[in-house]
Amino acid sequence: MEMKDTRSGFGAGLTELGKKNKDIVALCADLTGSLKMNDFKNNHPDRFFQIGIAEANMIGIAAGMTIGGKIPFTGTFANFSTSRVYDQIRQSVAYSKKNVKICASHAGLTLGEDGATHQVLEDIGMMKMLPHMTVINTCDYNQTKAATIAIADHFGPVYLRFGRPKVPNFTLENQKFEIGKGIKINEGKDVTIVATGHLVWEAIEASKELEKIDICAEVINIHTIKPLDKNIIINSVSKTKCIVTAEEHMLNGGLGDSVAQLLSREMPAPLEMVGVNDTFGESGTPRQLMEKYGLTSIDIVKASKKVLSRK
Repeated sequence: MEMKDTRSGFGAGLTELGKKNKDIVALCADLTGSLKMNDFKNNHPDRFFQIGIAEANMIGIAAGMTIGGKIPFTGTFANFSTSRVYDQIRQSVAYSKKNVKICASHAGLTLGEDGATHQVLEDIGMMKMLPHMTVINTCDYNQTKAATIAIADHFGPVYLRFGRPKVPNFTLENQKFEIGKGIKINEGKDVTIVATGHLVWEAIEASKELEKIDICAEVINIHTIKPLDKNIIINSVSKTKCIVTAEEHMLNGGLGDSVAQLLSREMPAPLEMVGVNDTFGESGTPRQLMEKYGLTSIDIVKASKKVLSRK
């Protein structure tokens, strides 16, 4: 299995967009290399703007650029893309439905050794609460590239979340990315597993382990947290009668929170959540942190067994 980082998928998608659409502009907060924006910068220097470590200013400039018909893509770490600039996003982007694409790398615990101050685990919740905001969390290089290209054609603010480490690149190359449409990876009858971001691969690995003990799991890749693909979830749970959510995010406010709201309104069913439980992260390798905070395929297997016992 080829290993590639999702942030490079963003860089590749931005490069492709730059060639196709002259209205695409890119803004960065002094992290051009980390966000893989160098190729866009080198090929389109007149459409690249280095703002420096001034993230709030970057969001304000991007919002202003949309008035002239530009499609700005902002780039910095996920923590600085959300927590540091939430007021500017709320007031200058979401409130007036500005066509800004907020592209956020180094999300979650797998940022690794940089530690808790950089490992944002609340960002999906913060962004999905904003009216007009679309929230996307991709699982691998190919999907991140496709999502980057797709959001340029979507009018309105978008939060695109991706990561730092190299992860399995398993989705189709040159895929068509459909905002708000989940992807069924495995057919199953016993338990539904919906996962997002880096934990999609962990969910696939968990389904293989469950198969060894005659548990048939249906695995769904929920790349768009908002708008949530309600139909794919409800249709699956109507068959399996129970569900596990998996995400590299705080349990409060994330995918599991959205699924719980959906089930409580439309189809009550046993639910278990795999995610970070009300704590900050710490410094460590990505794998060490995933194991310590319960974000691995083993944890998804455990949650699946538990939810099956509640059917």
